Amino acid sequence: MDLHNEKCVMVIDEHLPLGIIANTAAIMGITLGKKMPEVVGADVTNKTGKEHLGIIEFPVPILKDNAESIKTIRERLYEPDFSDLTVVDFSDLTVVDFSDLAQGCKTYDEFTEKMKEVSEIDLNYFGIAICGSKKKVNKLTGSMPLLR
Repeated sequence: MDLHNEKCVMVIDEHLPLGIIANTAAIMGITLGKKMPEVVGADVTNKTGKEHLGIIEFPVPILKDNAESIKTIRERLYEPDFSDLTVVDFSDLTVVDFSDLAQGCKTYDEFTEKMKEVSEIDLNYFGIAICGSKKKVNKLTGSMPLLR
């Protein structure tokens, strides 16, 4: 990932309870780490010789918006402006979303079975994480404020 031309953000529904916001960010962060392991830095050692696991090598701002806007961003990924992206794997854009369906499941098996029965239009997104071309990420999220 070219840090000068690439960007990664998370957009989370600001109306969610604090615990769900934290859970949404954590789940999306873990998924990004799996999808993009190369962005996690090497382990580091402090002055006293204690080791700390590597963390992501660049900032990931957490932005705020509402559920409808997050769904709109997800839908915009299918527009002609993003036609150079493969929607299955988003090619040069990595996208992670987290929905009400996922949050409501107790097991991953339950999640996978329920997802087979639901249309994308019926999902309510709690958050979306987008990594890729700075220009494209900014086009989707550039005017959104930080979640504080």
